[in-house]
Amino acid sequence: MMLLQIQQLTKYFGAELILSNIKLEIQLKDRIALVGRNGAGKSTLLKMIAGQLSYDSGQIVKPKDVSIGYLAQNTGLESTLSIWDEMLSVFDSVRKMEKDIRNIEQELSNPANYEQAGLSERLLREYDQLQVKFKDIGGYQYESDIRSVLHGLRFYEKDYSSLISTLSGGQKTRLALAKLLLTKPDILILDEPTNHLDIETLSWLEQYLQSYSGAILIVSHDRYFLDKVVTQVYELSRHELKKFHGNYSKYLTQKAEIYERELKQFEKQQDEVAKLQDFIQKNLARASTTKRAQSRRKQLEKMEMLDRPMGGEKSASFAFGIEKQSGNDVLKITDAVIGYGQTSLSNNINFSISRHDSIALVGPNGVGKSTLLKTIIKKLPLLAGRIGYGSNVTIGYYDQEQAELSSNKTVLQELWDQYPHKDEKEIRTVLGNFLFSGDDVQKIVSTLSGGEKARVALAILMLEQANFLILDEPTNHLDLDSKEVLENALVDYPGTILFVSHDRYFINRLATIVVELSPDGTKEYLGDYDYYVEKKAEMLELARLDAEEGLKRVEAVAPSNKNSYQQDKELKRLERQRMRRIEEIEEKLSNLEEQVEEKEEILCRPDIFEDHEQVMAINECIEELKAEIDKLLEEWTELSELLQI
Repeated sequence: MMLLQIQQLTKYFGAELILSNIKLEIQLKDRIALVGRNGAGKSTLLKMIAGQLSYDSGQIVKPKDVSIGYLAQNTGLESTLSIWDEMLSVFDSVRKMEKDIRNIEQELSNPANYEQAGLSERLLREYDQLQVKFKDIGGYQYESDIRSVLHGLRFYEKDYSSLISTLSGGQKTRLALAKLLLTKPDILILDEPTNHLDIETLSWLEQYLQSYSGAILIVSHDRYFLDKVVTQVYELSRHELKKFHGNYSKYLTQKAEIYERELKQFEKQQDEVAKLQDFIQKNLARASTTKRAQSRRKQLEKMEMLDRPMGGEKSASFAFGIEKQSGNDVLKITDAVIGYGQTSLSNNINFSISRHDSIALVGPNGVGKSTLLKTIIKKLPLLAGRIGYGSNVTIGYYDQEQAELSSNKTVLQELWDQYPHKDEKEIRTVLGNFLFSGDDVQKIVSTLSGGEKARVALAILMLEQANFLILDEPTNHLDLDSKEVLENALVDYPGTILFVSHDRYFINRLATIVVELSPDGTKEYLGDYDYYVEKKAEMLELARLDAEEGLKRVEAVAPSNKNSYQQDKELKRLERQRMRRIEEIEEKLSNLEEQVEEKEEILCRPDIFEDHEQVMAINECIEELKAEIDKLLEEWTELSELLQI
């Protein structure tokens, strides 16, 4: 089913052409990625599709009953309501219908209405129609849907009463996404939805979008995310749009294959043209061969000449070097506590970094990853513990918020003031490598886009030639091409790297060690992101087995010495796992018991009580819920007993 069609769309900003002859179509269940360089016009196109921006020519064709939901970059939800009340507002029409059903039930329970001719039949008919419609629009599950989406975006029952006006910008952005997902539009348009999401939340969003009932159009610079979600890619380049089938990785392969094929065809034709021209030049003047030369000339004139295929647009080009090598031991953190003032975010932080390590620091939002980096570079004080620095270590730091880049200097002056010993030509060459050429170097730093500021910050970092790079979300604001250039530069970097990133592809490409940060401390995984995910899954499976087997596992670990250090350590680890599992079970039990209570209330309604089929269906559902409750209670009892041993 066709949901939307774009035909010959053109857009100018003043005299500057932004989009030319754009063609795009969206059908039911389509999963489309819109990719292209920063500034190519992706967000402009999304806004035009969403009806928020006009276009100069062409048309967008959409049936009247097709709904569009649009989430712009970094959109925060502004509301005076609580989280729960704001999410409930999505279902105002559903709740009104629910109220109408209750009103009819009250009328049907009034014996006087049965005495009026035809009234009871009309009420029953209206009641049946409303119930069918109510079920079709998800009326019996909207509160469950709200809880599911909020939980996926890391809002829990304890947060539901919080006023949205008191939340952080990142929380408001996640709530804007939650509200849009709950509206379930026919076409879901998301512009950089992965911003402000940690890895766990990204994984949930991927799964949610994979099963989404409508069509999806996404702009994202997260390759891992695009590979998981999309099945079509539209590339916006040089004002035009080109379609590819498959996910992002397949798009890259197809694009390279098409370029190679077109280049070979062009070169083959050029060879043929050169041979024809050479034959004509040598034989046209000779009487014996002039006819053949004229024939070749006609052949050449009729030939449809191919244009040389255009490769990718110009990319940034840079490399990170070091002025001097550090010692083998770069950094050692012992029993560290980090936070702000008297508030600690994470305790018991222990890990060390050696020369040439490339360490990814991962963990949920708010756990203190950026705080730890700022503590290492001494922008924040260490609350407790010790941080030791190796010999000859020089640190280069990249700030995700680019807070340092807010001056009213030009781009050229910003770099030149930091490196006054370099001449203007050298500074301009560096900026040219970061795609600042011509008049671009005269742009005021404070007016730059996020992507441009990121490139300036990377240029400064490159010139530092530090042997230990500490990077806080270095891929934020970078388009896919710039990310790849940065990855290649860091892979070839001869120094040591500690970085925070939510880009799983970037972590996979760069990390040799993953350090997971939690409120209780750190845990190291000696591998890339895929290895980290694999080991986490193994640990969860072991935790499940631990809960089933109880103390048998501990005895297997240290049968020879029950009072050994290893056994004590294992017992404490098991205790923490069991406590977390008990909390999860208690939350699930609360939700399941609420569902049973709701179903039992429904059974008490006269209209349901008289409908044997509905009674059977509801009773079956209640039995299933109770069976799940019994199973969880059994597990809860077993875990509780183990914790008392």
